[in-house]
Parts: sequence; C-alpha cells; structure tokens
Amino acid sequence: MAVMSSLKIFVQKYPITRGMITYATMWPVSSLIQQTLIEGKNYKNYDYWSAARFSFYGGMCVATSLYGWIRLSSVIWPKNNFKTAITKALVEQVTYGPVGLSMFFFGMTFLEGRGIQKSVDEVKDKFWPSYKVAICVWPVVQTINFTFIKESNRVPFVSMCSMLYTIFLAHMHSLKPEDLIMNQELLLA
Repeated sequence: MAVMSSLKIFVQKYPITRGMITYATMWPVSSLIQQTLIEGKNYKNYDYWSAARFSFYGGMCVATSLYGWIRLSSVIWPKNNFKTAITKALVEQVTYGPVGLSMFFFGMTFLEGRGIQKSVDEVKDKFWPSYKVAICVWPVVQTINFTFIKESNRVPFVSMCSMLYTIFLAHMHSLKPEDLIMNQELLLA
C-alpha cells in the first residue's frame, strides 16, 4: 500500500507522469491488439519489440507533447464551454495533429533502426491516408474532452480514446507502400 500511496503523491506532484504512465501502457496494448486483429497472432508469436517501441514512443513522445499542447491550449483558451472546445479541437487538427502524426511515422520507423530516409519515406507514404481518418475522429473526441473533462484528467481521457486510433496507427505503420496503393485504389473504385 505504501508504494501506491507514494505513486499517487508523485503523480499529483508531477501531473505529466499520469499521461506518461497511461500512454506507456495503452500504446503497447494497442500494438498487441493490432497484431491480434490483423495477423491473428497468439501471445507466443507477438512482436514484443514492436510493443516495447510503442510503449517508449507513447510514454516519452506522445504523452509529453500532448501534455504540452493541452496546457498551452488551456492558457490560450481558458474557458470551458462548447465554443472554446470546438476552437481548440479545430486548431489542434491543423497544428498538433499533423506534427504528431508525422512524428509518429518518422519516430516509429527510426526506432526500428530503418534510418532517416526510410523514416521520411514512411511519413510521405502514410501521412495523408492517416490524416484523413484523424480529422474525422479527433475533433469530436477533443470537443468532448475540452467541454466535459476536468483539465487534470484530459490526457488520460484522450489516451483511452486514442487506444482505438492507435490500433489504426499500428495497422497503418505495418502496411507496406504497395498495400497502401492497393487500398486507395479499392476505395476509389
């Protein structure tokens, strides 16, 4: 019990750690769910290194940048009403969203040891198809977040919502460029 009490005090003193812990847990779970859904893997065949990269990236990159964005947006737009929530959600989609998505594809590819050029190519290939989905999902989620969720719980709330989106990102990241072209052709047909 003393450990849990100390952890609670630590998280209250350093609120960014709440999001870091949440994302470092939720992102690898999303990776494993994606592996199960797409590849039908069982626990003996999972790519645990991929899940570890998702944990590192989620906890260290996503949580910290999202924490900064939410704090900044709360300073710029301090009101908690529907109009402000929509403003924050829309601004996020044209500022944080593209940067976060580019960072994800670049960062995950780089963490795999595939080099800078492959990381840049990953962003070029997968940014737009992923961003089209993001602009359908995140304005709604963030409007709810900025309207109804207490500021201290916004990052954990978003991380829970992002679990489904992260499964999608894990799937997009796992696709080869030729798979993307084929999927786009099927959508246009």
